[in-house]
Amino acid sequence: MTNGESMGDLFPDLNGPESPIISGVAHDRSETQVSLRAVPDRPGVAAQLFTILAEGGINIDMIVQAGAATGTVDISFTLPSAQADQVVPMLDDSREQLGFHSVDINPEVGKVTLVGVGMKTHSGITATFFRALSDRHINVLMISTSEIRISALVPIQNLDEAVRAIHTAFHLDADQVEAVVYGGTGR
Repeated sequence: MTNGESMGDLFPDLNGPESPIISGVAHDRSETQVSLRAVPDRPGVAAQLFTILAEGGINIDMIVQAGAATGTVDISFTLPSAQADQVVPMLDDSREQLGFHSVDINPEVGKVTLVGVGMKTHSGITATFFRALSDRHINVLMISTSEIRISALVPIQNLDEAVRAIHTAFHLDADQVEAVVYGGTGR
């Protein structure tokens, strides 16, 4: 893109009155959340961690790093539940190298994702997404975004309710043809 061109200039079908702001909601029941606690807060640790996982064939989806005033961070990530049994021995073998204190594994999570090309040019989408979850008292465990997607990791027992809440908040209920629900892996 050059000279101020937008994606809509290059792909006219991505904008205009016929194009929906939001095109659908996806969900994924096959995620596991892994959290490394008290990882040393120094350059290169995340690179080491994700290199070890990549070399082991582990697919990573969402990532969150939260710092602490103690010189350590917590690093949480999600991976396919089918790989959860593989990741535990890898992390145990790498504990000394990475220097983390402990590992928490939470297989009781699911991901809900809102998708739409119009998200990048319309304000308030993110607020509506999280208000819909909040109004249903659904706790958000992790967040991941891009220009055309917002994903939230939620407790698995709240996943169906989260999908319904997002559908309703964005008027994507079944009678509207723009609504697309995908219950696959989301990868």
